[in-house]
Amino acid sequence: MAPTPIKHFLLIYDHKRGQLVETREFGRDSQRAVRSYQDLEQAHREEPWMDIVLVGSDSLETIQITHANYFTARSDTLEHTLRQILDAAHTVKP
Repeated sequence: MAPTPIKHFLLIYDHKRGQLVETREFGRDSQRAVRSYQDLEQAHREEPWMDIVLVGSDSLETIQITHANYFTARSDTLEHTLRQILDAAHTVKP
């Protein structure tokens, strides 16, 4: 089975607002993703509350699990993560 190609995603998170303000997908174009990341880091260098995150994954759905804190409201993050862990634990067969 061939490995799934890595796609590149850029997450822009505003900690002041407590929300993800933008998600950009670059497909397999890593050079364009890195350039965009560098541009955004430069644009927000005086705004330490902004997170600019470049992530490689097989899908946005995977990133929504592995980086759940960027996709849920602050008050829901812990509860959501714990529910995912418990749900996964209940589906695992010994």
